[in-house]
Amino acid sequence: MSEAPRTEVDELLRANREFYRAFAAGDFVAMDRVWADHAPVMCVHPGWGLLQGRDRVMATWRGILRKPMAVRTRDDVAELLGEVGVVVCIEILPEAELVATNLFVREQGRWRLIHHHAGMVAQQFSHDEDDDDDDGEDYDLGPGPDDDGPLLN
Repeated sequence: MSEAPRTEVDELLRANREFYRAFAAGDFVAMDRVWADHAPVMCVHPGWGLLQGRDRVMATWRGILRKPMAVRTRDDVAELLGEVGVVVCIEILPEAELVATNLFVREQGRWRLIHHHAGMVAQQFSHDEDDDDDDGEDYDLGPGPDDDGPLLN
């Protein structure tokens, strides 16, 4: 697969920055402009379930943006898949770092957001060199298939 022209990737990253500028500024009008008007939209805020439909998604952003917070990103990686753009980044908030995936489509000649999903970054565990216990339980992998409840809701 050939790489996308740099200008296309730059435009996609610019759209992603517009999203985070609106987020940090608590600017609902700017946030509303970032999201697609015609394509179906979805959003998963940290700790929330799936939100579907533009009206529902924008209602949550209206509430969130009432209390602006310092948010910035790092490690932004963008890929183009035809008419879909994907940006994965780390969101740096005052009290947490989250991993986010943002999906964009071309609408009215520019990249518009159709999906935002942010969640906690998994803890990184390292093997303790001084640990003589070699029982293979040095990593917390979360719930497994023998635990109560489903892994995915």
